[in-house]
Amino acid sequence: MPTTILSVENLSKRFGAEKIFSGVTFQIRERDRIGLVGVNGAGKSTLLRILAGLEQPDSGTLIAQHGLRLGYLAQEAAIDPGRTVLDAALEAMEDLRQLGQELERLAAAIADASGETLERLLAEYEQKSLRFEAAGGYDLEHRATQVLAGLGFEEVEFSRPAGQLSGGQRTRLALARALLADPDLLLLDEPTNHLDLRALTWLETFLRTWRGSFVVVSHDRYFLDQVTERTLELSFGHLEDYPGNYSRYLELRHERLARRLAEYEAQQEFIRKEEEFIRRYKAGQRAREARGRATRLARLERIERPREHETLRLQLTTGLRSGRIVLTTSELVIGYPASDGSEPVVLCRTPELIVERGERVAIIGPNGAGKTTLIRTLLGEHPPLSGQMRYGTSVRPAYYAQGHEQLDPKLTVLGTILRQQPMSEEAARNLAGRFLFSGDDVTKPVSALSGGERSRLALALLTLERGNLLILDEPTNHLDIASREALETVLASFDGTIIFVSHDRYLIDRLATRVWSVEDGVLRTWLGNYTDYQRQRTATSGAGSAASPASGTLDSQPRPLAMVPGTARRSPRQVERELRATEERIGELEERLNALADDLAEATARQDIEAIAELGADYEATQQELDAAYRRWEALQEELDAVTGGVER
Repeated sequence: MPTTILSVENLSKRFGAEKIFSGVTFQIRERDRIGLVGVNGAGKSTLLRILAGLEQPDSGTLIAQHGLRLGYLAQEAAIDPGRTVLDAALEAMEDLRQLGQELERLAAAIADASGETLERLLAEYEQKSLRFEAAGGYDLEHRATQVLAGLGFEEVEFSRPAGQLSGGQRTRLALARALLADPDLLLLDEPTNHLDLRALTWLETFLRTWRGSFVVVSHDRYFLDQVTERTLELSFGHLEDYPGNYSRYLELRHERLARRLAEYEAQQEFIRKEEEFIRRYKAGQRAREARGRATRLARLERIERPREHETLRLQLTTGLRSGRIVLTTSELVIGYPASDGSEPVVLCRTPELIVERGERVAIIGPNGAGKTTLIRTLLGEHPPLSGQMRYGTSVRPAYYAQGHEQLDPKLTVLGTILRQQPMSEEAARNLAGRFLFSGDDVTKPVSALSGGERSRLALALLTLERGNLLILDEPTNHLDIASREALETVLASFDGTIIFVSHDRYLIDRLATRVWSVEDGVLRTWLGNYTDYQRQRTATSGAGSAASPASGTLDSQPRPLAMVPGTARRSPRQVERELRATEERIGELEERLNALADDLAEATARQDIEAIAELGADYEATQQELDAAYRRWEALQEELDAVTGGVER
C-alpha cells in the first residue's frame, strides 16, 4: 500500500459571503497522478494554493509527511526579470548549487588538513558528495537546458533576460523551474497554457516518468488522459474522488449521477406515498399510524436531486449556403516584408490548397510557426509575400481571434452585443444568458472580465455573424471543460466550413476532417483528425522519403479496403492471412512497448532527461502504432464475418 504523503481533512473556504467549498477530504499518496477538474470558479486554484501553503483554509487540517518537499506552478508566473532564462531555471536547484559550493570549500580545506581533521573532512566530503551525485548535482546545467529545450526554448534564448519574455514564455520558464526543483509533490495550475504540441508531448512524457506525486489542474482533456490515474472533481462546493484518468472519470461520473438520480426519484416516490397515506388517514381509525409515519418522514434524511452545471447554449447558423469550393490557394507564401529592405521573413510556403464546403480543417504547428499569420492571410487581413488566395461563390467568413481584439475594453458585455447587432435590451440579455452572463454580469466592462468570460463573449459575437466559413484561432483557450464540450457539439453539427488553429488535441480528434501542419516553413496536409495525423506521420517517418507528404497531401496514400468504392470482396483465406499477420504484429509491438517501459524506468532512475524524452517519443509512437494495429484487427474481424456470414471456419 503506497504511503500517504499529504492528508486533507474537512477543508472549507469562503470569500466573503460566498462559499467556495466545504468538507473537502482526501489523501495524496506516493506516485499519485491526480487531475483536479471542475468548472471555472469552482475553487481549483484556491485548493491548490492551500495545498501549497500559500493560502489558509477557514477550517480543516492538512497533515504532511515529515520533510515533504512541495513544488507549485501558479497560472501567473513571478520570476526575477533581471535573471537570464538559464539562471532562472538553475535557481530552482539552488540547494544543490549550494551543496556543490560546499563541496568545493571542503575540497580546499582537505588540501591543507592532516590527522583527525583530515579524516573528519574526508568523511564529510564523502557523505555530501554521495548526496550531491544521487541528486544529479554533477549534471545541473545539462538537466536545465534539456528541460528548457523540451518546453520550447531555443538555445539562443537561454541568455535572454526573463524581463524580455512574453507572458507565455514566462509561464513556460516557471514550469521548467517547478520540474527542475524535483519536489516530492508537484502542484501544477494549468501547466499546458502556452505550450505547443511538441512541448505538450514532451511534458506528458516527463510527467509519466515522474518519480514523485503530482496534482494538476487542467482543461486539456487529452493531456489529462495521458498523464493522470486519478481524478478529483470540485463541483457545487464539494469534492468527489474517482479512480482513473479523465475519460474513465466521465464514465464513472455518469454512472454515479444516474444512480443518485434513481435514489432521489425512489425517495421522492416513497415520500409522495407516505404523504398521501398521512393525508388520507390522519383523522380516521389509523390516525396513530399516520402520526407515526409523519414523525418518521420528518426525521428522514432527504436526498438532494443531483445538480448539473449550466453550460453554454450556442446556435450557429450559416444564413447562406456557399458554393462547393470554399477556398483555393496558388503558390501562397506567408510572411512579412523586411522593414529595412532586406530579404522578407518567410514563415510558411503552402502547396495548392482546395477547401470544400463542409470540411473542418485543423491547423497545427509549433509556436511562432506562422499559424495565426496564415489565417489572417486567408481572411485578407494580411497580404501574402507572393501567390494568391481566392474565396469561392457566396463565401461569408466569420473570425474568432485568439486575443479577442474585436472586444472594446471600455464597453460592457451588453454594450458589446448591442454594438455588434442592434436588438432590444431584453434580447441582448437573453443572448448573454446563453453564454452564462447573468444578472449584473452584463454590466461589467470588458476590461474587468476574466479570460474565460472574454472567450464566451467573443463566441456570442461569432453566433451573430451567421458566417458559412468559420475561421477560429484557438477557440477553446480559457474555456472550462463543460464549455469546450458544448462548443465542440455545436461545431460538429455546423453545416458550413471550419478552419481552426488549435493545440486542443481532443477538439481536433472530435472535429477535424483534415489537418494542416505548419513546421519548418512548410505547410503539409493530412487526411483525418489528430490521431490519424499522428499515425500517418509515424508511418511516413518509418517509410522514409518515398512516403513523404511534401507534395502537400496524403490523399493519394492507399486507403483501407472498406473505403475504396467498387473494391471486389476478398476471399476468407486472404482476410485470415492478413488477420494472422496483424496478430503477429500486435505481439511484436506489445513486446517493444514493454521493453521501452523498462528502458524508461531505468532512464528515470538515473534522471537522464534526454533519454527520457527520446524513449518517451518512441513509446508514444509505438503505442499509436499498436492502437492502429488493434483498429485494423477489429476491421479485419468485421470483414471476415462479412465474407463468411459469421460462420466459424
